[in-house]
Amino acid sequence: MRLLRVLRGFRATKILATLVLRHQARNTLLAASLVALLAIFAASLTVLHFETTEDSNILTAEDAMWWAFTTVTTVGYGDHYPVTTEGRLVAAALMAVGVGVFGTIAGGLASWFSQPTDSDRGQPSNSDLQRELNDLRRLVVEKLDALDNSSGRGMLDATNATGSGSQHQSPQPT
Repeated sequence: MRLLRVLRGFRATKILATLVLRHQARNTLLAASLVALLAIFAASLTVLHFETTEDSNILTAEDAMWWAFTTVTTVGYGDHYPVTTEGRLVAAALMAVGVGVFGTIAGGLASWFSQPTDSDRGQPSNSDLQRELNDLRRLVVEKLDALDNSSGRGMLDATNATGSGSQHQSPQPT
């Protein structure tokens, strides 16, 4: 009975893994967006806590949110910036997170666009098509040879069907 439970767990895991992998690009975009939002909120609270000096220009929660948003998107207008060492460390971390998040989003979008559509699934591969084309060429050569032999006009070289040879006719009896 335990073995059946374990096997059922493996089956459920396989189903979940299939669903996650099927929607991998969408999950990546959602995860990257969530990381960006959490980083913006955490950095704004942290920089607001550290920027308490007299020459600080991030004074309100609105200033901190604006600074964090422009920093994570790597725009950095320069209207608000940290002046303390701790605030600059938070800024450096937020910049790295921003570059990583947008790189992940770009990779997720590229993956999403490159995934085969439902109409593409089940289509033959290039090697399958090439093999079928070669089979058809051989069949055409056989049929032409049979036709030539039955009419007594000569034989067709097999390479002519592929376009790389010339037509050879057998000598006509005199």
